[in-house]
Formats: sequence, C-alpha cells, structure tokens
Amino acid sequence: MTTLKPESETQLAETIRWAISDKAPLELVGGGSKTMLGRPVNPGHRLDLSAFTGVGLYEPAELVLTAGPATPMREMEALLAEQGQEFAFEPMDLGPLTGQGEGAGTLGGAVMANLSGPRRIRQGAARDHLLGFRCVTGRGEIVKSGARVMKNVTGYDLSKLIAGSWGTLAAVTEVTLKVLPRAEKTRTLLLIGQDAQAARIALSAALGSPYDVSGAAWLPAGIAARSGVGFIARAGGAVTAIRVEGPGPSVEDRMARLAESLGEGVTVEELHSHNSQAFWKELRDAMPFAGTGDTRAVWKISTAPTEGPKLYAALSALPGFEAYLDWGGGLVWLATDAKGDAGEAAIRAAVASHGGHATLIRAPAAIRAAVPVFQPLDAGVMELQARIKDGFDPEAILNPARMYEGV
Repeated sequence: MTTLKPESETQLAETIRWAISDKAPLELVGGGSKTMLGRPVNPGHRLDLSAFTGVGLYEPAELVLTAGPATPMREMEALLAEQGQEFAFEPMDLGPLTGQGEGAGTLGGAVMANLSGPRRIRQGAARDHLLGFRCVTGRGEIVKSGARVMKNVTGYDLSKLIAGSWGTLAAVTEVTLKVLPRAEKTRTLLLIGQDAQAARIALSAALGSPYDVSGAAWLPAGIAARSGVGFIARAGGAVTAIRVEGPGPSVEDRMARLAESLGEGVTVEELHSHNSQAFWKELRDAMPFAGTGDTRAVWKISTAPTEGPKLYAALSALPGFEAYLDWGGGLVWLATDAKGDAGEAAIRAAVASHGGHATLIRAPAAIRAAVPVFQPLDAGVMELQARIKDGFDPEAILNPARMYEGV
C-alpha cells in the first residue's frame, strides 16, 4: 500500500484532488489506532494525516481548545489536567480492546468515531462538544465550519454531521472543542447482588433523583470479579454502580442520600476518588473484554434504558456471551464468540424487537467484511446517507465503504 503524507492543508487538498482525477480511493489514518474498526478498507493508498498535530489554541478561562486531529489524546488529557479541566464527554480509549495498547488514540479519532464514555448520560457525546473544525472534503475543497463559541447559528451545524462520520466525508485538519472543569471529588455508590432488572430500577431511580448522577452501570458477578479495583473484585456478586461528582461536601451529602434511598435490602459499599476513577475508566474502555487472552467479538448496543436488561436476557444464549450495562441500562457492552457471524443475526433480531442499534467494535477482518458492522439503515435513511456522501465526496474516494457498502 502506498502511503501519502501531506505536510500542510494545501498539500492535503492537492493530494485529494489528485486522487479524484485518478479515481484513487484513500484510507484516512491519523494515529492508526482505529484501523481495525468499521468495515475493512483496502483502497491501495493510505492518506497519513499525522502531520496535523499539536495545540493551536488553548484558553482555559474560555473553556475552549483547538488542536490538530492527530494530537495524541494522552497529551490532550495531560494538558487539560494541568489546568484542572477535562473533556467532559469522557472519550474512551479503544487501544486496549483492539490490541493497539493504552494511550494510542488521537483527538481526531475520538471525534470522528464520536466516542463517549459513562458520562454521556449527563454531558452528551463528542459531537455535543465539537464547536468547529477545518477540513478538506472529498471534492478537494478546504472548508471551515463552526466557531470558538457555543452560540454560532450562521449556516448549517456541520459539526454534528462530521462527528461520527469515520473519515468518510472529509479529511479533518483541525478541531475545536469545549472543555469543562474537572470535578473536585468523585465517589461511587455500590449496590451488591442485584440482577440486571433490579439494577435497572435502581439506576433509573438514581438518574431521576435530584442528586446529579454522572455514571450508572451494572456488572454481573463474573465481570465484577475480574475488575482491577479490589472493592469490585471482592464484592462477591453483581455490582450496581452509581457515580456522583462535584465539590466535596456536596458529593458526601448526595452519596448519603442516595445510599439511604436505594440501599434497603442490599449490601452497600462506596468507592472514593482514586478507586472511582479507576473503575469508571475500566467501564469506559470496555476493559472487561480487553487483554491478549480475550479474542471474542465485541458489540456495542445502544437502546432505551428499560430495554437493556431485556436485551441482556435475550442474547444470553449466544456462544461466548458475556455483557454488562452502562448509561443506566441504555448501553450494552457484549462479547460473543468470534466465529461465523459473531452473533450478528441474533443481535439484529433482538435489537429489532427491543429498539436501538448495534455496532461491531472488535472482530477479525473476515467477519467485519461479511456482516454489517454498523446498524443497517432503512431505505429512506440510506438514501439520505448516500446524498450526504455525494455532497462531500462525490467520487467516494475517502474511506470508501468504511461504514456502509457503496457509500
């Protein structure tokens, strides 16, 4: 495979215009940590965007940061931590899950995959924090969209479109994101021994309470026992976890009230800041299914919180099945045997019955080429998808068929 590495936005536009004229499809790569996600792309030419790195602007007082998309996420998080700030959407690190190693992800990768962690229930996804970007489209045109403020209503909000597009619409050269102050304290209430349905009721009550919950998850006993956090591993049963963040006195008060309202009839434990952060990072990065010894396929299923436990039960007979719930029951992380269709037919049928969408996050290339990786779209939405692709990339040279065959 030929690698093309433009050093400037102008060179990038020239490279894409050459690709258009020669009808030469391009695989877009920043840090390379997500090449194993999505449908396999084998175009013959790799467009290396690693030159677009570094922080162009960071104004802590204005809660805004602009950087190149190839900037390593670990560098971004370290920079923000120095100022007591963070990306509130809690972008997950897929490196351990996909065998790329911890800290391999980039800022642009998080945005283009629209990654978000357990705090999504409170802060939204990556696209909700993207204020603007610069890019070169599949037409070879340099485009700027958005601004460094939240109130920007001129024209279309292309940030919502470009986030989660997996490099199929444009080669992004700069992103601007909103950042927020890091919480002073983080604590997690643990309810031990609940099944998935009882946990869903407790999580729903917590999220509906006035206590500003920022994380709500459930782990079955087998997954809890493998946690790197001792309190979780030694719990001796399934774990329902509820996170509260903020100023110290407020966190203590809210934790006490949650324990009082939800702890009747179950064993109650509490994780303080360090253990809380470690635990939610495990869930964020799907660490229960990471590691060299786990070769199962991994699915991410989003649904209504009331349907998460039902999907868990409906899919429990799949070979290699193991799963846990996040987002108050609205996110099912699922592992299955990486054989045949990796459970795709059963998963799509269950999602059709209960609502939501399923994405294949990890599987061998042969499976990713044979089954739909992203949730299949109905004819009307697929037509709209194709029209958007045509508007940005009419020759389909950018990450062709990365998401859906033909677009």
